[in-house]
Amino acid sequence: MPALIYTIPSPSDGVWNIGPVPIRGYALCIILGIIAAIWIGERRWVARGGRSGDVQDIAIWAVPFGIIGARIYHVATDWNRYFGAGENPLTALYIWRGGLGIWGGVALGALGAYLGCRAKGIKFLPMVDALAPGLLVAQAIGRWGNWFNQELYGRPTDLPWGLEIDRAHWPTECDHPYNGLACGFAPGTTFHPTFLYECLWNLAAFVLVIWLERRFKLGYGRVMAVYVMAYTLGRGWIEYLRIDDVQYDDVLGLRFNVWTSIVLFVAAAVFFVVSARRHPGQEEAVYREGAEPDDAEPKDTEVDGAAEAEEDRTDAADEADPQDDPSGDQRAAGKVSTED
Repeated sequence: MPALIYTIPSPSDGVWNIGPVPIRGYALCIILGIIAAIWIGERRWVARGGRSGDVQDIAIWAVPFGIIGARIYHVATDWNRYFGAGENPLTALYIWRGGLGIWGGVALGALGAYLGCRAKGIKFLPMVDALAPGLLVAQAIGRWGNWFNQELYGRPTDLPWGLEIDRAHWPTECDHPYNGLACGFAPGTTFHPTFLYECLWNLAAFVLVIWLERRFKLGYGRVMAVYVMAYTLGRGWIEYLRIDDVQYDDVLGLRFNVWTSIVLFVAAAVFFVVSARRHPGQEEAVYREGAEPDDAEPKDTEVDGAAEAEEDRTDAADEADPQDDPSGDQRAAGKVSTED
């Protein structure tokens, strides 16, 4: 049976029109990823002692900041596509066409989350620890947007899971050894599905981060550090497979994003070690002093009321102590005689 039967096809169209409204596969994947991250983060935050709804409030700050940061990073590292000769600078605003740089999203998203935490009296490090694993799931879902756009794929491959890419989406420049038909591509060429590699890697990293957190009681930002290390470890080798044109395609023999992964991995590892030495374990409180939520719930009120009633009964018994009341001695003696 021909190997071509086992290849991964690409969507013929990444946009569906519902009346006058276009539904884009790329945007849908990003939105679903954000929803998943918020849902996972909310459950983790409540488990850490936080209040339900806090993560949704923080997302109002973090998501817009993150999207803007991701777009800025992409445009800055691939500016020639938007500001080069013959290009239209306005296309830098066309976010629906794809182009989000994860590290710009994480950086400005973290800034937005910090501002939201400050406004609500939440400690920043416990919050980012709660959010970090969900980001891996969000990225795993978001990568499927590259599949819909037929972008960011890897080198040609003969593996059974090779990705089919329409020729209209092949690189057009011939300054790269794999770019364009004239540079070596042949009809029927398939490519490494790097979107799928990163999706599977992120899901595996999600499981690993959760296990490490529970096994070693990680806190004080160390869950976020493990997330960065796990993601960059995979992103480094996956990025090395890609052949899409970027502005800084070769920096000392490596792509710019590979160097970014190396630097961030080292920085996260250093932070992890320093944090573990200074603050072992997890935080006991996730809110700043004076900003704790009101914990007075009905069940707690009943317990407090029962305790107060018990205390009143104890006081009453002390007041009626036979040792302090002669008549009480007599009543006690009579009672003993009767019982005997």
